[in-house]
Amino acid sequence: MTKHDDAAKTTLIPSLTRRSLLGGTAQALGAAALLSAARVALPGGAWAAALDTPETTKAILGFIALTDATPLIIAKEKGLFAKYGMPDVEVQKQASWGTTRDNLELGSAGGGIDGAHILTPMPYLMTAGRITKNNQKVPMSILARLNTDGQALSVANAYKDLKVGVDASPLKAAFADARKSGKDIKCAVTFPGGTHDLWMRYWLSAGGIDPDKDVSTIVVPPPQMVANMKTGTMEAFCVGEPWNAQLVTQGIGFTAAVTGELWGGHPEKSLALRTDWVEKHPKAAKALTMAVQEAQIWADKPENKAEMCQIVGKREWLKIDSADILGRAQGTIDYGTGKVVKDSPLLMKFWKDHASYPFQSHDLWFLTEDVRWGYLPANTDLKALIKEVNREDVWRSAAAALGATDLPASTSRGAETFFDGKVFDPGSPDTYLASLAIRRV
Repeated sequence: MTKHDDAAKTTLIPSLTRRSLLGGTAQALGAAALLSAARVALPGGAWAAALDTPETTKAILGFIALTDATPLIIAKEKGLFAKYGMPDVEVQKQASWGTTRDNLELGSAGGGIDGAHILTPMPYLMTAGRITKNNQKVPMSILARLNTDGQALSVANAYKDLKVGVDASPLKAAFADARKSGKDIKCAVTFPGGTHDLWMRYWLSAGGIDPDKDVSTIVVPPPQMVANMKTGTMEAFCVGEPWNAQLVTQGIGFTAAVTGELWGGHPEKSLALRTDWVEKHPKAAKALTMAVQEAQIWADKPENKAEMCQIVGKREWLKIDSADILGRAQGTIDYGTGKVVKDSPLLMKFWKDHASYPFQSHDLWFLTEDVRWGYLPANTDLKALIKEVNREDVWRSAAAALGATDLPASTSRGAETFFDGKVFDPGSPDTYLASLAIRRV
């Protein structure tokens, strides 16, 4: 049994003690009266300290039809938002990451949303005004990481004989020949500068393929990936599950590599909210984070995987057969090439191995890659931007309130090594950047 398993079994709402309640003028009150006044009932019979009662019972959160939206979906379906004093939280499906951005710009007051299941770099690009209308800065706050691993690089069946895997180089000559014949080679990602874009770019460039010169890198919403591959619109795509698995199920393409093969235990989506909402509702932000964390703990338990897939597969969520989710969610990866890996350690994780904690060192890698490809200016103060957006303090406060004991000792996970031998040292991102042969800076 791991420490993570112990944490998952910890009582999620620790009992209040006299010491935690007494303080300041409250010392003049009798302990019994204090306890009576300090505890309030929450929906579902849960209890919380009155001082932690959320300032609002409502928030509107967006999600994209991807398996890594599971923590938000489970928190809603299992009544966890209500458990922590926010029964009116709405979880609304978004058509694309562009739509998510647009609705975050509006905010719920303008008919949009307050927060979202989101590609980790997007809150940074919004805060810096790089992807917003008229480059208007929209400050965002990351409260938690939603998952690690669980994405894949898929390729059309026409290239199956090349035995393409984590090494993309066999595609270089094939793509070059196709271009000579007048074919536009398209590789699809879900949003410029987002996680899938960065995985695709890293994979191609490590194989000697320039993602800006040798192919056309296009944007396609996740739920439309399979349909576009079926019509021959593109040669490859990078997206989260269940769309890679569905591509294999339909016999249209194959999985060249799961992204964990590029970087094991890599960060992926985040829970982010508008900073003005977090500043106005700090207790509600903590309550939301606690609900999501508890959902992550539940979703990581093997005995819950089948129910999890049944829930997220529902019409109002992913609208897909749960069988297309369950295999990879349990660690069985059918690559569509005859290769099937069971009990893969590269399955999507929500809580284990600190999957939920928003390491600042991981955010620094994403931003360094965004500089590499020109999405952020080379002179951007990346550490200052991280300090502005990353609210790991909210995560820690929420996790402590849940009773979790195995918390990261540092905001950095240390040096990270990629499949091609490149090493990202958070203490020297410029050294990493200089080591990359294909880059825009």
